[in-house]
Amino acid sequence: MAERSTAAVDVADNSGDEPLTAKADEATADGTAEAQDTKGADPDGEGGARTSSEAVPAAPDLHSGHKLARRYRLEECVTRLDGFSSWRAVDEKLRRAVGVHLLPADHPRARSVLAAARSSALLGDPRFVQVLDAVEEDDLVYVVHEWLPDATELTALLAAGPFEAHDAYQLVSQISQAMAAAHREGLSHLRLTPGAVLRSSTGQYRIRGLAVNAALRGVTAQHPLRTDTEAIGALLYAALTRRWPYESDAYGLTGLPKDLGLIPPDQVRAGVHRGLSELAMRALANDGATASRQEQPCTTPDELAKAVAAMPRVLPPEPVFAAPPEYQRTTYQQGTYGRPPAATQPVMQAPPLPLQSRTGKVLKWAVSALLIAALGLGSWQLAETVLDHGKDATEPTTTQNTEDDSDDHKDVEPSKPVAIAGAQDYDPLGDGSEKPDSIKNLYDGDATSYWPTDGYYTADFGRLKEGVGVVLDLGKVQRVGKVDVSFLGGDTSVELRATDSSSIPQLPGGFTKVAHGSGTKVSLTPDKPVQARYLLVWLTKVPYSSEDGKYRGKVSDIKITS
Repeated sequence: MAERSTAAVDVADNSGDEPLTAKADEATADGTAEAQDTKGADPDGEGGARTSSEAVPAAPDLHSGHKLARRYRLEECVTRLDGFSSWRAVDEKLRRAVGVHLLPADHPRARSVLAAARSSALLGDPRFVQVLDAVEEDDLVYVVHEWLPDATELTALLAAGPFEAHDAYQLVSQISQAMAAAHREGLSHLRLTPGAVLRSSTGQYRIRGLAVNAALRGVTAQHPLRTDTEAIGALLYAALTRRWPYESDAYGLTGLPKDLGLIPPDQVRAGVHRGLSELAMRALANDGATASRQEQPCTTPDELAKAVAAMPRVLPPEPVFAAPPEYQRTTYQQGTYGRPPAATQPVMQAPPLPLQSRTGKVLKWAVSALLIAALGLGSWQLAETVLDHGKDATEPTTTQNTEDDSDDHKDVEPSKPVAIAGAQDYDPLGDGSEKPDSIKNLYDGDATSYWPTDGYYTADFGRLKEGVGVVLDLGKVQRVGKVDVSFLGGDTSVELRATDSSSIPQLPGGFTKVAHGSGTKVSLTPDKPVQARYLLVWLTKVPYSSEDGKYRGKVSDIKITS
Protein backbone atom coordinates (compact mmCIF):
# COMPACT_ATOMS: atom_id res chain seq x y z
CA MET A 1 0.00 0.00 0.00
CA ALA A 2 1.29 3.44 -0.84
CA GLU A 3 0.86 6.82 0.74
CA ARG A 4 -1.02 9.12 -1.60
CA SER A 5 -0.23 12.67 -2.62
CA THR A 6 -3.10 15.01 -3.40
CA ALA A 7 -0.87 17.87 -4.45
CA ALA A 8 -1.44 17.43 -8.17
CA VAL A 9 -5.14 16.82 -8.62
CA ASP A 10 -7.93 19.35 -8.31
CA VAL A 11 -11.01 17.37 -7.31
CA ALA A 12 -13.31 20.34 -7.25
CA ASP A 13 -14.55 20.46 -10.83
CA ASN A 14 -17.63 18.36 -10.19
CA SER A 15 -17.76 17.63 -6.51
CA GLY A 16 -21.56 17.38 -6.37
CA ASP A 17 -23.42 14.10 -6.20
CA GLU A 18 -24.97 14.53 -9.62
CA PRO A 19 -22.86 12.88 -12.39
CA LEU A 20 -22.35 14.61 -15.70
CA THR A 21 -24.47 13.41 -18.57
CA ALA A 22 -23.07 11.52 -21.51
CA LYS A 23 -24.27 13.85 -24.23
CA ALA A 24 -21.69 14.45 -26.93
CA ASP A 25 -22.60 18.12 -27.14
CA GLU A 26 -21.82 18.61 -23.47
CA ALA A 27 -18.38 17.26 -24.19
CA THR A 28 -17.63 20.34 -26.19
CA ALA A 29 -17.67 22.77 -23.32
CA ASP A 30 -14.25 23.82 -22.23
CA GLY A 31 -13.93 21.97 -18.97
CA THR A 32 -15.06 25.00 -17.04
CA ALA A 33 -18.74 24.11 -17.04
CA GLU A 34 -18.82 23.07 -13.43
CA ALA A 35 -20.89 25.45 -11.37
CA GLN A 36 -19.21 24.70 -8.07
CA ASP A 37 -15.52 24.72 -7.16
CA THR A 38 -14.69 23.41 -3.70
CA LYS A 39 -11.22 22.91 -2.30
CA GLY A 40 -9.43 19.55 -2.44
CA ALA A 41 -6.95 18.34 0.09
CA ASP A 42 -3.54 19.81 -0.53
CA PRO A 43 -1.28 19.00 2.41
CA ASP A 44 1.91 19.66 0.50
CA GLY A 45 0.79 23.06 -0.71
CA GLU A 46 2.28 22.27 -4.11
CA GLY A 47 -0.68 22.50 -6.46
CA GLY A 48 -4.13 23.85 -7.07
CA ALA A 49 -3.32 27.17 -5.39
CA ARG A 50 -5.34 30.26 -6.31
CA THR A 51 -3.12 33.10 -7.41
CA SER A 52 -5.39 35.89 -6.19
CA SER A 53 -7.99 36.42 -3.51
CA GLU A 54 -9.10 39.76 -4.90
CA ALA A 55 -12.77 40.41 -5.45
CA VAL A 56 -13.54 39.72 -9.08
CA PRO A 57 -16.03 41.73 -11.16
CA ALA A 58 -19.23 40.10 -12.33
CA ALA A 59 -19.21 38.12 -15.55
CA PRO A 60 -20.09 40.20 -18.64
CA ASP A 61 -23.86 40.57 -18.96
CA LEU A 62 -24.27 39.47 -22.58
CA HIS A 63 -27.09 37.63 -24.28
CA SER A 64 -27.61 35.11 -27.07
CA GLY A 65 -27.20 36.74 -30.46
CA HIS A 66 -24.50 39.18 -29.35
CA LYS A 67 -21.61 39.35 -31.84
CA LEU A 68 -17.93 39.71 -31.07
CA ALA A 69 -15.72 41.33 -33.70
CA ARG A 70 -18.78 41.20 -36.01
CA ARG A 71 -17.97 37.54 -36.48
CA TYR A 72 -18.59 35.33 -33.42
CA ARG A 73 -22.32 35.10 -32.58
CA LEU A 74 -23.01 33.90 -29.03
CA GLU A 75 -25.56 31.06 -28.91
CA GLU A 76 -25.69 29.45 -25.45
CA CYS A 77 -24.03 30.22 -22.11
CA VAL A 78 -22.63 27.02 -20.61
CA THR A 79 -20.76 28.52 -17.62
CA ARG A 80 -20.97 31.69 -15.54
CA LEU A 81 -18.48 31.55 -12.68
CA ASP A 82 -15.69 33.52 -10.97
CA GLY A 83 -16.33 36.60 -13.05
CA PHE A 84 -16.06 34.86 -16.44
CA SER A 85 -18.53 33.09 -18.70
CA SER A 86 -18.16 30.39 -21.34
CA TRP A 87 -20.34 30.19 -24.44
CA ARG A 88 -21.13 28.02 -27.39
CA ALA A 89 -20.94 30.34 -30.40
CA VAL A 90 -20.92 30.37 -34.20
CA ASP A 91 -18.11 31.69 -36.37
CA GLU A 92 -20.21 33.29 -39.11
CA LYS A 93 -17.20 33.83 -41.35
CA LEU A 94 -16.20 30.15 -41.49
CA ARG A 95 -19.67 28.80 -40.64
CA ARG A 96 -18.60 26.53 -37.82
CA ALA A 97 -19.29 26.14 -34.10
CA VAL A 98 -16.71 27.50 -31.67
CA GLY A 99 -16.36 27.98 -27.92
CA VAL A 100 -15.76 31.38 -26.32
CA HIS A 101 -14.52 32.40 -22.86
CA LEU A 102 -15.44 35.96 -21.86
CA LEU A 103 -14.25 38.08 -18.94
CA PRO A 104 -13.98 41.81 -18.24
CA ALA A 105 -10.75 43.50 -19.22
CA ASP A 106 -10.35 44.70 -15.62
CA HIS A 107 -10.63 41.14 -14.24
CA PRO A 108 -7.55 40.37 -12.08
CA ARG A 109 -6.82 37.31 -14.22
CA ALA A 110 -7.47 38.85 -17.65
CA ARG A 111 -3.77 39.38 -18.46
CA SER A 112 -2.78 35.85 -17.47
CA VAL A 113 -5.69 34.36 -19.47
CA LEU A 114 -4.60 36.24 -22.60
CA ALA A 115 -0.98 35.14 -22.14
CA ALA A 116 -1.96 31.51 -21.55
CA ALA A 117 -4.27 31.45 -24.59
CA ARG A 118 -1.66 32.92 -26.92
CA SER A 119 1.02 30.50 -25.67
CA SER A 120 -1.34 27.56 -26.16
CA ALA A 121 -2.22 28.74 -29.68
CA LEU A 122 1.46 28.76 -30.64
CA LEU A 123 1.81 25.06 -29.73
CA GLY A 124 -0.33 23.98 -32.70
CA ASP A 125 -0.43 20.32 -31.56
CA PRO A 126 -3.54 18.53 -32.97
CA ARG A 127 -3.79 16.45 -29.79
CA PHE A 128 -5.03 19.58 -28.00
CA VAL A 129 -8.24 21.52 -28.62
CA GLN A 130 -6.87 24.50 -30.50
CA VAL A 131 -7.13 28.13 -29.39
CA LEU A 132 -8.27 30.06 -32.46
CA ASP A 133 -8.22 33.67 -31.20
CA ALA A 134 -7.38 35.67 -28.07
CA VAL A 135 -8.46 39.32 -28.12
CA GLU A 136 -8.94 42.31 -25.83
CA GLU A 137 -11.65 44.56 -27.26
CA ASP A 138 -14.29 46.99 -25.93
CA ASP A 139 -13.47 46.36 -22.25
CA LEU A 140 -13.76 42.63 -22.87
CA VAL A 141 -11.21 39.83 -23.08
CA TYR A 142 -12.33 36.78 -25.02
CA VAL A 143 -10.69 33.51 -26.03
CA VAL A 144 -12.07 31.52 -28.98
CA HIS A 145 -11.38 27.78 -29.22
CA GLU A 146 -12.45 24.74 -31.22
CA TRP A 147 -15.82 23.10 -30.58
CA LEU A 148 -15.92 19.34 -31.22
CA PRO A 149 -19.53 18.14 -31.54
CA ASP A 150 -18.51 14.57 -32.41
CA ALA A 151 -16.27 14.11 -29.35
CA THR A 152 -17.33 12.55 -26.04
CA GLU A 153 -16.11 13.71 -22.65
CA LEU A 154 -14.18 11.19 -20.56
CA THR A 155 -16.66 11.78 -17.73
CA ALA A 156 -19.46 10.38 -19.90
CA LEU A 157 -17.31 7.42 -20.99
CA LEU A 158 -16.52 6.54 -17.36
CA ALA A 159 -20.21 6.72 -16.47
CA ALA A 160 -20.73 3.71 -18.76
CA GLY A 161 -18.27 1.57 -16.77
CA PRO A 162 -14.54 0.73 -16.47
CA PHE A 163 -12.44 0.63 -19.62
CA GLU A 164 -11.12 -2.49 -21.28
CA ALA A 165 -7.35 -2.87 -20.87
CA HIS A 166 -6.67 -1.82 -24.47
CA ASP A 167 -8.77 1.34 -24.14
CA ALA A 168 -7.06 2.29 -20.86
CA TYR A 169 -3.67 1.68 -22.49
CA GLN A 170 -4.56 3.99 -25.38
CA LEU A 171 -5.77 6.65 -22.93
CA VAL A 172 -2.60 6.81 -20.83
CA SER A 173 -0.34 6.45 -23.87
CA GLN A 174 -1.90 9.30 -25.87
CA ILE A 175 -2.41 11.67 -22.93
CA SER A 176 1.12 11.20 -21.52
CA GLN A 177 2.72 11.74 -24.95
CA ALA A 178 0.65 14.88 -25.56
CA MET A 179 1.46 16.38 -22.16
CA ALA A 180 5.14 15.52 -22.57
CA ALA A 181 5.16 17.51 -25.83
CA ALA A 182 3.39 20.43 -24.13
CA HIS A 183 5.86 20.52 -21.23
CA ARG A 184 8.76 20.55 -23.67
CA GLU A 185 7.32 23.86 -24.89
CA GLY A 186 6.95 25.15 -21.34
CA LEU A 187 3.15 24.69 -21.12
CA SER A 188 1.29 23.00 -18.25
CA HIS A 189 -2.36 22.11 -17.80
CA LEU A 190 -2.81 21.96 -13.98
CA ARG A 191 -6.52 21.03 -14.33
CA LEU A 192 -6.26 17.74 -16.24
CA THR A 193 -9.53 16.17 -15.09
CA PRO A 194 -12.00 13.80 -16.80
CA GLY A 195 -13.84 16.91 -17.99
CA ALA A 196 -10.74 18.11 -19.85
CA VAL A 197 -10.26 14.94 -21.93
CA LEU A 198 -12.32 14.15 -25.05
CA ARG A 199 -12.39 11.06 -27.24
CA SER A 200 -13.22 11.57 -30.90
CA SER A 201 -15.24 9.19 -33.04
CA THR A 202 -11.96 7.77 -34.43
CA GLY A 203 -10.69 6.84 -30.95
CA GLN A 204 -8.18 9.69 -30.65
CA TYR A 205 -7.98 11.55 -27.34
CA ARG A 206 -7.80 15.34 -27.29
CA ILE A 207 -7.09 17.62 -24.33
CA ARG A 208 -8.87 20.94 -23.91
CA GLY A 209 -8.04 23.94 -21.78
CA LEU A 210 -4.24 23.64 -21.91
CA ALA A 211 -2.94 26.49 -19.67
CA VAL A 212 -6.20 28.43 -20.22
CA ASN A 213 -8.41 26.56 -17.71
CA ALA A 214 -5.89 27.07 -14.93
CA ALA A 215 -5.47 30.75 -15.82
CA LEU A 216 -9.25 31.31 -15.80
CA ARG A 217 -9.48 29.96 -12.26
CA GLY A 218 -6.18 31.33 -11.02
CA VAL A 219 -4.61 27.91 -10.38
CA THR A 220 -0.83 27.60 -10.11
CA ALA A 221 1.56 24.86 -9.00
CA GLN A 222 5.10 24.82 -7.64
CA HIS A 223 5.80 21.54 -9.45
CA PRO A 224 3.71 21.56 -12.67
CA LEU A 225 5.39 18.43 -14.06
CA ARG A 226 4.38 16.41 -10.99
CA THR A 227 0.93 18.01 -10.99
CA ASP A 228 0.12 16.92 -14.55
CA THR A 229 1.75 13.49 -14.11
CA GLU A 230 -0.33 12.67 -11.04
CA ALA A 231 -3.43 13.91 -12.87
CA ILE A 232 -2.75 11.43 -15.71
CA GLY A 233 -2.30 8.69 -13.11
CA ALA A 234 -5.69 9.60 -11.61
CA LEU A 235 -7.32 9.37 -15.07
CA LEU A 236 -5.78 5.92 -15.64
CA TYR A 237 -6.87 4.80 -12.15
CA ALA A 238 -10.44 5.94 -12.85
CA ALA A 239 -10.46 4.21 -16.26
CA LEU A 240 -9.35 0.89 -14.71
CA THR A 241 -11.62 0.94 -11.66
CA ARG A 242 -14.35 3.55 -12.21
CA ARG A 243 -13.32 4.94 -8.82
CA TRP A 244 -11.66 8.26 -8.03
CA PRO A 245 -8.29 7.61 -6.30
CA TYR A 246 -9.05 10.00 -3.42
CA GLU A 247 -11.48 9.95 -0.52
CA SER A 248 -13.73 12.63 -2.05
CA ASP A 249 -16.29 11.74 -4.69
CA ALA A 250 -15.76 13.65 -7.92
CA TYR A 251 -16.77 13.70 -11.61
CA GLY A 252 -19.60 11.24 -10.97
CA LEU A 253 -17.12 8.72 -9.50
CA THR A 254 -17.07 7.30 -5.98
CA GLY A 255 -13.91 7.96 -3.98
CA LEU A 256 -11.87 5.36 -2.09
CA PRO A 257 -12.94 4.27 1.40
CA LYS A 258 -11.71 6.61 4.12
CA ASP A 259 -8.62 5.73 6.19
CA LEU A 260 -7.67 2.99 3.73
CA GLY A 261 -5.01 4.86 1.78
CA LEU A 262 -4.18 4.54 -1.90
CA ILE A 263 -4.58 0.89 -2.92
CA PRO A 264 -3.60 -0.49 -6.36
CA PRO A 265 -6.38 -0.71 -8.97
CA ASP A 266 -6.09 -4.51 -9.21
CA GLN A 267 -7.07 -4.68 -5.52
CA VAL A 268 -10.11 -2.47 -6.11
CA ARG A 269 -11.58 -4.45 -9.00
CA ALA A 270 -10.96 -7.99 -10.24
CA GLY A 271 -9.55 -8.50 -13.73
CA VAL A 272 -7.56 -5.26 -13.93
CA HIS A 273 -4.46 -5.44 -16.13
CA ARG A 274 -1.48 -5.87 -13.79
CA GLY A 275 0.96 -3.72 -15.77
CA LEU A 276 -1.49 -0.82 -16.10
CA SER A 277 -2.33 -1.06 -12.39
CA GLU A 278 1.34 -0.68 -11.47
CA LEU A 279 1.71 2.18 -13.97
CA ALA A 280 -1.14 4.09 -12.33
CA MET A 281 0.52 3.68 -8.93
CA ARG A 282 3.88 4.89 -10.25
CA ALA A 283 2.21 8.06 -11.54
CA LEU A 284 0.02 8.69 -8.48
CA ALA A 285 2.55 7.92 -5.74
CA ASN A 286 5.23 10.10 -7.28
CA ASP A 287 6.49 11.76 -4.12
CA GLY A 288 8.79 8.85 -3.31
CA ALA A 289 6.26 6.21 -2.23
CA THR A 290 5.70 3.30 -4.61
CA ALA A 291 3.30 0.44 -4.96
CA SER A 292 3.97 -3.06 -3.62
CA ARG A 293 6.95 -3.42 -5.96
CA GLN A 294 9.98 -1.19 -6.16
CA GLU A 295 9.62 0.49 -9.55
CA GLN A 296 10.76 4.07 -9.73
CA PRO A 297 7.92 6.63 -9.53
CA CYS A 298 7.09 8.65 -12.64
CA THR A 299 7.38 12.36 -11.85
CA THR A 300 7.05 13.84 -15.37
CA PRO A 301 4.75 13.09 -18.33
CA ASP A 302 7.84 12.21 -20.38
CA GLU A 303 8.89 9.54 -17.83
CA LEU A 304 5.35 8.21 -17.83
CA ALA A 305 5.25 8.06 -21.66
CA LYS A 306 8.53 6.13 -21.68
CA ALA A 307 7.20 3.73 -19.04
CA VAL A 308 4.13 3.09 -21.21
CA ALA A 309 6.35 2.49 -24.26
CA ALA A 310 8.47 0.00 -22.29
CA MET A 311 5.40 -2.11 -21.46
CA PRO A 312 4.34 -4.99 -23.72
CA ARG A 313 1.70 -3.58 -26.02
CA VAL A 314 -1.84 -4.26 -24.82
CA LEU A 315 -3.77 -5.69 -27.76
CA PRO A 316 -7.49 -5.12 -28.34
CA PRO A 317 -9.81 -8.00 -27.37
CA GLU A 318 -10.57 -10.65 -29.94
CA PRO A 319 -13.83 -10.03 -31.79
CA VAL A 320 -16.76 -12.08 -30.55
CA PHE A 321 -18.73 -13.82 -33.29
CA ALA A 322 -22.37 -14.75 -32.77
CA ALA A 323 -23.08 -18.49 -32.66
CA PRO A 324 -24.75 -19.76 -35.87
CA PRO A 325 -28.42 -20.72 -35.56
CA GLU A 326 -29.15 -24.34 -34.78
CA TYR A 327 -29.32 -26.45 -37.93
CA GLN A 328 -32.85 -27.54 -38.77
CA ARG A 329 -33.12 -31.18 -39.73
CA THR A 330 -35.17 -31.89 -42.87
CA THR A 331 -37.92 -34.49 -43.16
CA TYR A 332 -35.57 -36.72 -45.13
CA GLN A 333 -32.97 -36.63 -42.31
CA GLN A 334 -35.62 -37.38 -39.73
CA GLY A 335 -36.13 -40.79 -41.30
CA THR A 336 -39.46 -40.54 -43.09
CA TYR A 337 -37.92 -41.26 -46.49
CA GLY A 338 -39.07 -44.65 -47.83
CA ARG A 339 -41.98 -45.02 -45.43
CA PRO A 340 -45.35 -45.92 -46.93
CA PRO A 341 -47.71 -42.95 -47.13
CA ALA A 342 -50.22 -42.51 -44.37
CA ALA A 343 -53.64 -44.09 -44.93
CA THR A 344 -55.33 -40.73 -44.70
CA GLN A 345 -53.36 -39.33 -47.65
CA PRO A 346 -54.44 -40.21 -51.23
CA VAL A 347 -51.84 -41.99 -53.33
CA MET A 348 -51.01 -39.87 -56.37
CA GLN A 349 -49.76 -41.41 -59.61
CA ALA A 350 -46.42 -39.98 -60.70
CA PRO A 351 -46.67 -37.92 -63.92
CA PRO A 352 -45.06 -39.44 -67.01
CA LEU A 353 -41.48 -38.44 -67.75
CA PRO A 354 -41.17 -35.61 -70.28
CA LEU A 355 -40.79 -36.38 -74.00
CA GLN A 356 -41.94 -40.00 -73.56
CA SER A 357 -45.10 -39.54 -75.64
CA ARG A 358 -45.26 -39.97 -79.48
CA THR A 359 -45.16 -36.21 -79.98
CA GLY A 360 -42.12 -35.95 -77.74
CA LYS A 361 -40.22 -38.57 -79.76
CA VAL A 362 -40.91 -36.69 -83.01
CA LEU A 363 -39.69 -33.48 -81.40
CA LYS A 364 -36.42 -35.14 -80.28
CA TRP A 365 -35.68 -36.42 -83.81
CA ALA A 366 -36.33 -32.96 -85.26
CA VAL A 367 -33.97 -31.27 -82.80
CA SER A 368 -31.26 -33.89 -83.50
CA ALA A 369 -31.52 -33.29 -87.25
CA LEU A 370 -31.15 -29.54 -86.78
CA LEU A 371 -28.05 -30.00 -84.62
CA ILE A 372 -26.42 -32.26 -87.21
CA ALA A 373 -27.12 -29.73 -89.97
CA ALA A 374 -25.67 -26.92 -87.89
CA LEU A 375 -22.48 -28.89 -87.18
CA GLY A 376 -22.02 -29.65 -90.88
CA LEU A 377 -22.46 -26.04 -91.90
CA GLY A 378 -20.02 -24.90 -89.22
CA SER A 379 -17.37 -27.39 -90.37
CA TRP A 380 -17.68 -26.24 -93.97
CA GLN A 381 -17.27 -22.58 -93.05
CA LEU A 382 -14.24 -23.38 -90.87
CA ALA A 383 -12.54 -25.23 -93.72
CA GLU A 384 -13.21 -22.37 -96.14
CA THR A 385 -11.71 -19.87 -93.68
CA VAL A 386 -8.54 -21.93 -93.31
CA LEU A 387 -8.11 -22.19 -97.09
CA ASP A 388 -8.61 -18.44 -97.58
CA HIS A 389 -6.05 -17.73 -94.86
CA GLY A 390 -3.50 -19.87 -96.73
CA LYS A 391 -4.07 -17.89 -99.90
CA ASP A 392 -3.64 -14.60 -98.12
CA ALA A 393 -0.31 -15.75 -96.67
CA THR A 394 1.14 -16.16 -100.23
CA GLU A 395 0.07 -12.69 -101.38
CA PRO A 396 2.29 -9.62 -100.80
CA THR A 397 1.52 -7.78 -97.60
CA THR A 398 0.02 -4.34 -98.07
CA THR A 399 1.05 -1.43 -95.91
CA GLN A 400 -1.66 -0.51 -93.39
CA ASN A 401 -2.39 2.98 -92.24
CA THR A 402 -1.19 3.37 -88.63
CA GLU A 403 -2.63 6.81 -88.20
CA ASP A 404 -5.22 5.58 -85.67
CA ASP A 405 -2.55 3.85 -83.57
CA SER A 406 -0.42 6.97 -83.54
CA ASP A 407 -3.39 8.96 -82.32
CA ASP A 408 -3.80 6.58 -79.39
CA HIS A 409 -0.16 6.95 -78.39
CA LYS A 410 -0.42 10.70 -78.45
CA ASP A 411 -2.55 10.50 -75.25
CA VAL A 412 0.23 8.77 -73.27
CA GLU A 413 2.38 11.42 -71.63
CA PRO A 414 6.08 10.48 -71.48
CA SER A 415 7.71 10.29 -68.06
CA LYS A 416 9.96 13.15 -67.05
CA PRO A 417 11.64 14.32 -63.84
CA VAL A 418 9.54 16.42 -61.45
CA ALA A 419 11.42 19.13 -59.57
CA ILE A 420 11.03 19.46 -55.80
CA ALA A 421 10.24 23.08 -54.95
CA GLY A 422 10.76 22.59 -51.21
CA ALA A 423 10.57 20.13 -48.34
CA GLN A 424 9.97 20.10 -44.60
CA ASP A 425 10.09 17.57 -41.78
CA TYR A 426 6.71 16.16 -40.69
CA ASP A 427 6.16 14.89 -37.13
CA PRO A 428 2.55 15.76 -36.17
CA LEU A 429 2.23 12.79 -33.80
CA GLY A 430 5.37 13.67 -31.84
CA ASP A 431 6.96 16.92 -30.77
CA GLY A 432 6.42 18.52 -34.19
CA SER A 433 10.10 18.60 -35.21
CA GLU A 434 12.36 15.95 -36.77
CA LYS A 435 15.87 17.19 -37.75
CA PRO A 436 14.73 20.17 -39.89
CA ASP A 437 18.31 21.41 -40.44
CA SER A 438 19.16 18.38 -42.63
CA ILE A 439 16.05 18.42 -44.80
CA LYS A 440 17.83 19.84 -47.91
CA ASN A 441 20.03 16.73 -48.08
CA LEU A 442 17.03 14.86 -49.51
CA TYR A 443 17.29 16.39 -52.97
CA ASP A 444 20.80 17.87 -53.21
CA GLY A 445 22.02 15.16 -55.60
CA ASP A 446 24.68 13.96 -53.13
CA ALA A 447 24.16 10.26 -52.29
CA THR A 448 26.41 10.51 -49.22
CA SER A 449 24.41 13.24 -47.48
CA TYR A 450 21.15 12.32 -45.78
CA TRP A 451 18.27 13.45 -43.60
CA PRO A 452 18.10 11.43 -40.36
CA THR A 453 15.22 10.88 -37.96
CA ASP A 454 15.61 11.10 -34.21
CA GLY A 455 16.86 7.98 -32.41
CA TYR A 456 14.27 5.57 -30.94
CA TYR A 457 14.42 2.47 -28.77
CA THR A 458 12.45 0.25 -31.19
CA ALA A 459 11.96 0.05 -34.94
CA ASP A 460 8.39 1.35 -34.56
CA PHE A 461 9.51 4.60 -32.90
CA GLY A 462 9.37 3.31 -29.34
CA ARG A 463 5.61 2.79 -29.80
CA LEU A 464 5.22 6.50 -29.27
CA LYS A 465 3.75 7.25 -32.70
CA GLU A 466 2.86 5.66 -36.03
CA GLY A 467 5.67 7.22 -38.02
CA VAL A 468 7.57 10.32 -39.15
CA GLY A 469 8.39 11.66 -42.57
CA VAL A 470 9.02 14.52 -44.91
CA VAL A 471 6.59 16.57 -47.02
CA LEU A 472 7.73 17.39 -50.56
CA ASP A 473 6.30 20.54 -52.16
CA LEU A 474 6.02 20.29 -55.96
CA GLY A 475 5.12 23.99 -56.28
CA LYS A 476 1.81 23.23 -57.98
CA VAL A 477 -0.47 20.28 -58.67
CA GLN A 478 1.47 17.96 -61.01
CA ARG A 479 1.31 14.43 -62.36
CA VAL A 480 3.31 11.93 -60.27
CA GLY A 481 4.03 8.46 -61.62
CA LYS A 482 6.90 7.20 -59.42
CA VAL A 483 8.97 8.27 -56.42
CA ASP A 484 12.39 6.63 -55.88
CA VAL A 485 13.68 6.79 -52.29
CA SER A 486 17.19 5.74 -51.21
CA PHE A 487 17.97 4.88 -47.58
CA LEU A 488 21.20 4.41 -45.65
CA GLY A 489 21.76 2.10 -42.70
CA GLY A 490 19.39 -0.76 -43.57
CA ASP A 491 15.93 -1.74 -44.75
CA THR A 492 13.29 0.90 -44.05
CA SER A 493 9.51 0.60 -44.41
CA VAL A 494 7.97 3.59 -46.15
CA GLU A 495 4.65 4.78 -47.52
CA LEU A 496 3.92 7.36 -50.22
CA ARG A 497 0.97 9.63 -49.50
CA ALA A 498 -0.33 12.47 -51.67
CA THR A 499 -2.72 15.39 -51.62
CA ASP A 500 -3.76 18.03 -54.15
CA SER A 501 -4.75 20.43 -51.37
CA SER A 502 -3.34 23.96 -51.36
CA SER A 503 -2.01 23.47 -47.80
CA ILE A 504 -0.27 20.70 -45.88
CA PRO A 505 -2.73 18.58 -43.82
CA GLN A 506 -2.20 18.70 -40.06
CA LEU A 507 -2.36 14.88 -39.67
CA PRO A 508 -1.17 11.97 -41.86
CA GLY A 509 -4.78 10.95 -42.42
CA GLY A 510 -5.24 14.11 -44.49
CA PHE A 511 -3.04 12.56 -47.19
CA THR A 512 -4.11 9.67 -49.45
CA LYS A 513 -1.92 6.55 -49.30
CA VAL A 514 -0.96 5.61 -52.87
CA ALA A 515 2.04 3.20 -52.51
CA HIS A 516 4.27 1.48 -49.98
CA GLY A 517 7.45 -0.58 -49.88
CA SER A 518 10.50 -1.63 -47.88
CA GLY A 519 14.25 -1.84 -48.50
CA THR A 520 17.25 0.42 -49.04
CA LYS A 521 16.22 1.54 -52.55
CA VAL A 522 12.44 1.67 -52.84
CA SER A 523 10.43 2.62 -55.94
CA LEU A 524 7.03 3.87 -54.80
CA THR A 525 4.77 3.52 -57.84
CA PRO A 526 1.02 4.20 -57.52
CA ASP A 527 -1.37 1.89 -59.37
CA LYS A 528 -2.01 4.81 -61.68
CA PRO A 529 -0.41 8.28 -61.87
CA VAL A 530 -1.77 10.74 -59.31
CA GLN A 531 -2.20 14.51 -59.37
CA ALA A 532 -0.62 16.06 -56.28
CA ARG A 533 0.79 19.30 -54.90
CA TYR A 534 2.29 17.77 -51.73
CA LEU A 535 3.83 14.31 -51.30
CA LEU A 536 4.39 12.72 -47.89
CA VAL A 537 7.24 10.18 -47.65
CA TRP A 538 6.08 8.50 -44.42
CA LEU A 539 8.53 6.19 -42.60
CA THR A 540 6.76 3.46 -40.59
CA LYS A 541 9.75 1.30 -39.50
CA VAL A 542 13.40 2.30 -39.25
CA PRO A 543 16.58 0.16 -38.97
CA TYR A 544 18.96 -0.29 -36.05
CA SER A 545 21.92 2.09 -35.98
CA SER A 546 25.13 0.70 -34.47
CA GLU A 547 26.51 4.24 -34.07
CA ASP A 548 24.44 5.04 -30.98
CA GLY A 549 22.52 1.80 -30.34
CA LYS A 550 19.17 3.28 -31.40
CA TYR A 551 16.80 2.86 -34.31
CA ARG A 552 17.02 5.66 -36.83
CA GLY A 553 15.92 6.30 -40.41
CA LYS A 554 18.29 7.91 -42.94
CA VAL A 555 16.97 9.17 -46.30
CA SER A 556 19.79 9.99 -48.70
CA ASP A 557 17.99 10.79 -51.94
CA ILE A 558 14.49 11.25 -53.39
CA LYS A 559 13.68 11.47 -57.10
CA ILE A 560 10.24 12.04 -58.61
CA THR A 561 9.11 11.27 -62.16
CA SER A 562 5.79 11.96 -63.79
